[in-house]
Amino acid sequence: MPINLKPSQALTLWHSVNLAEVRDSAPDLTMRQAAILLTIYLDPPPHTVRGLAAHLGVSKPVITRALDTMGAMKLVRRQRDPRDRRNVIISRTVEGANYLERFADNIIAKGKELPH
Repeated sequence: MPINLKPSQALTLWHSVNLAEVRDSAPDLTMRQAAILLTIYLDPPPHTVRGLAAHLGVSKPVITRALDTMGAMKLVRRQRDPRDRRNVIISRTVEGANYLERFADNIIAKGKELPH
């Protein structure tokens, strides 16, 4: 079912979600990191640095830096592809799934607070 928002409502929702994230004790992600994390969790695996870079239209070093940060937060995990040891597969983690579940709950809650 499509959601119909006026531009001001969309911005209010985005602001409310971002403000709640800033106030929360969970790690802050940049827009780029969030886009990468959502791609890993919403698009079917496998995910590689090369594939993510192509999908998001950024360089491989950009993906690597974001994965370094998110790996330290335990939101994603990197492991060598057993079929081709040159490739690194990016995997989901329980911590990452929990982070995104909490984030989704926050979006839903803030959406319900929008004035009609």
